[in-house]
Parts: sequence; structure tokens; C-alpha cells
Amino acid sequence: MNEHEFAELAAGYALNSLSPHDRSVFEAERVKHPEWEHWVRMDAATAAALADGVAEAAPPLTMRSSLLSRIATTPQVPAIGAAEAAAAIEAGEPLTPEPADERLSAEPPPNTSTIQAVSRRNWSRGLLALAACLVVLTVLGFGAASINELVNRPPAVVALDEIESAPDAASATVEVTGGGTATAHWAPSVGKVVLVTNGMPEIPEDETFELWWVRDGDPISAGTFEAGADGDTTVLLDGAWSEEDTVAVTVEPEGGAPDGVPTTDPIVAIPTA
Repeated sequence: MNEHEFAELAAGYALNSLSPHDRSVFEAERVKHPEWEHWVRMDAATAAALADGVAEAAPPLTMRSSLLSRIATTPQVPAIGAAEAAAAIEAGEPLTPEPADERLSAEPPPNTSTIQAVSRRNWSRGLLALAACLVVLTVLGFGAASINELVNRPPAVVALDEIESAPDAASATVEVTGGGTATAHWAPSVGKVVLVTNGMPEIPEDETFELWWVRDGDPISAGTFEAGADGDTTVLLDGAWSEEDTVAVTVEPEGGAPDGVPTTDPIVAIPTA
């Protein structure tokens, strides 16, 4: 999935209208590409703003009875022609039935292709409207803090945004023993480190990856993590970064090294000095 496709799905995700399959694919790509998170934030903020702008109102108590009464007393009219229906829907005009004497020559109801074409046009208009709302919200100056409050983002993604926005942001990438790559992102002014992995090797179910700060030659546990099905993940190291720390990853028994000391050689070692 490229960023354009991700951005298109972000609107449906914000409105909770994705199919289970699309939602699963979208969430997997969201973890793999934290740099695309701004699409989710923007669309979620728009959806929240639009919802807040509609005042709550209780329907009249007589609405149901009035509606049923109208249905019972309104004459039934014949269906209009397919071409006329499609044109009216596209133009947003009311559907006008054909005269009674033309019923025998009326066209058949719109076929599936016609309905789908109109639906696609309406969906495109909806996306354009959402984009327009995003522009308006940006002009109004929705701050980053307000957006963050509207979106429940993973801590690792939040930390990565903070690091990448810092003036002293740095990163380093190394190859992982057994396959894949790992990139450490850090910024001294932020005091955090985020590790982004791609294609990590598979390990048994009773083992886990453990993160370490290697500080003055001594390993300090920084938490454990499980890589995704494709070996990709974004994880925030526990604890604060210290100057000249090395970020390391080892494979340990489930739950982490039992004595707080690595039991295997590191498969990742990234100096952050």
C-alpha cells in the first residue's frame, strides 16, 4: 500500500466505515508507517469537528404517527426511467414520475452499473467535501495538541513524532542478524529512543525480543516486544536515553531475561553517541 491509498482509507477509518478486511490492512500499514500518521490525525479531527457542530435534538413525539399516516394516504406512482433517475440523482434534483399514460413505455429501473456509477460520483463528492473541511480546519489553526487529544495514538508513534520534530533528531540503521533491518531514532533534547524494525527474523513462540540500553558496558533492560507477522514494528524503549548509550536487541525466553541479564548475543547493536 502506498501513501495515497493509505490517505484514501484514512477518511473511512475516521468515520468507522471500513470493512473488517480494509480496517485490518489499514491498521497494519499504520503500524509499519508511523510517518503517515498525520493523515489519520487530520481526518479524525475533521470527523470530530463535524460531529460537534451538529446540535443534539430529540425527534417530535408525533413523527412516527405522522410518517405512517402520510405513507397510508400518499398515492403510489410508477417508477421513472433509468436515464432520468440517474440524471436526477447526479444533479441532486427530486425524482419526478412519468405521467400515467406513459407507464407502458417507461424504461426499466436503473441497472446495477448505473447505480454504482452514481454511487461512485457521490462518494467522490464526499471525499472532496472532507478535503475542503480539512483545509478549513487547517486555516482555523487546529493545534497539534488539540489533534492529539482527538486521536488515541500508540506511545511509540507519539514519541517518534516528537523525535523527528526536534532540531537535534538523529537516526541510524543496521542490519539485523538473521535478516531484516533496524533503525534507531533519538534526539538528546527529547531523551527518548524509538526503534523501527523491518523484516525481523521469526523466533519460537516461547521466546521474545528484548531491548537493552548498553551503558558503560552494562546492559539495562528497556522492555520486550513482539514483531508483527511481517517482522515490522515500531517500539519505544523504556527509560530515558543517556549520552553514549548503545541500543541493543537480544532474543530471550518469554517474559524477558530471567535475571535481568542478556542470555544471548545481541542481534542488533546501534550506538547513539
